[in-house]
Parts: sequence; C-alpha cells; structure tokens
Amino acid sequence: MTDAVPTPATRTLLDDLGHPLRLGPVRRIVSLVPSLTEAVAATAPGLLVGATDWCSHPAGLAVARIGGTKNPDIARITALAPDLVIANEEENRPADLAALRAAGLPVHVTEIRTLDQALCSLDRLLTEVCALPRPAWLDAAAAAWQPYPARPAGATGGPRAIVPIWRRPWMVLGRDTFAGDLLARLGLRLVHGDHSQRYPALPLPELLAAAPELVVLPDEPYRFTATDGPEAFPGVPAALLSGRHLTWYGPSLAQAPAVLSAQLAAATLR
Repeated sequence: MTDAVPTPATRTLLDDLGHPLRLGPVRRIVSLVPSLTEAVAATAPGLLVGATDWCSHPAGLAVARIGGTKNPDIARITALAPDLVIANEEENRPADLAALRAAGLPVHVTEIRTLDQALCSLDRLLTEVCALPRPAWLDAAAAAWQPYPARPAGATGGPRAIVPIWRRPWMVLGRDTFAGDLLARLGLRLVHGDHSQRYPALPLPELLAAAPELVVLPDEPYRFTATDGPEAFPGVPAALLSGRHLTWYGPSLAQAPAVLSAQLAAATLR
C-alpha cells in the first residue's frame, strides 16, 4: 500500500525543533501550553477545542480540559480529534508528545528561549501553521519591546540579580532562558546567567554568598509573595514580579515591559 497523494490543502511543515508534521486545514486545536492557549484564543478563539488545566487566560475559556502540561490525558486529546496539537519543548514531556504522534496527531513543538525567538515562533505558528492573519497584538508586543534591545553577554551596569523560580529546593534562572532574556533587556545582570544549567538548584547559603544586589521573585511557577521569599534574603531588595508577564509568551508581552519595569523600580526605590 502506497502513501496517499497529498491534496493541495495538505502541507508538510517542520516545527521549531525540526520535527515534520503533515497538516490539512487547521480547524481544531488542542494546546498544551498556557501561553500558546492565550495566543490562539486572542487570535482565533473558535479554533481551540482543548487546553490544559493550567490555561487560565483568557478568563472564562470554555474548552475541554485535558490535564496538566506534564501529565496530559492522551486518550482525551485523541478523542477531541484535533487537527493540530501545540506544545513547547520546555513545558511538555517528550514521551507525551511521542504518544500523541503515535496516535496520529500532528504536534507542533515550539522552542522559545529569547524574546526574538518568541516573536518569530508565534508569528510562524499563527500565520504559517494555522494560516491565520498576523494578529495586531503580536505587532503591539514587538513595538512594546523595541526600546529594550538584547544585551550582549558580559554587559555591565544594572543590579546583579538572583531570580528564584522555586524553593524547597531553591532553583534559580541560569543560562539561556526566556525570562532571563527579558530581565536582561530591562537592565538586570543575572548572577547565574552563565551557569552551565538553565535552572540550577542551589542551596540558599550559596545564593547569599553571591552577594546579590536584588532578588527577583515572580509569582509563578512558585508563588512567591511578600511573606514567602523575601525573608530568605535579609538586607537584599526584593522585587515581586508578575510571573505571567515574565514567563508567558503571548498577548501579555505587549504589557510586559511596563508592568515589569514598574515592579522592578518599586523594589529598587525601597
């Protein structure tokens, strides 16, 4: 038996990691990433038929829930018969993506470790993969970040910052992360920005010994608050940041520079 001859509406594309996916018209999407869920919902909400339990934006999103980013219900996703499943190489497990492909579903995996990569990947997902017009919010996001160019490695100036993303154990931003790129553009120097690991787990005494000038505490993935986090870094100014604006790549990028800059300024002025 030979493979079916592709119809004019059938395309073979590569995702951000170079995996091929064969697509017809994309009318039903399951998203395994909150950022991508919001991006599709803000562009063409009628395409979404499934999303994770963690997909909280936009509010009131009425689609089937298919589990978490790390434990999606493969059978439920398959039953939704999506034309496309969208995922991310960092947020989703390779074994789950392989299982979805084995079930015959096209899976597009994004790789997003810098702002520039995010803007390009989102444009490609929406305009090329989903065949949608480029959304106005993506232009607004690019314009909002234009005054904040990427900083070269080893750039001087700005406070030396530690950025925990978890505690028990403590984990911090290391090299090659999307959130780290945003913070560098906003003038911070990440103490662990050249660490060999992207999210190193380090004991608190080692973090304190690095003598940071600022500790940045986002409210996700760990929910740091004014009473949970700053007390571990006595004498160090603490910036409580919106995790959605720091770690999500989607419509929130248009507001992120203003939101994050204000939160950082509030910490340094204390």
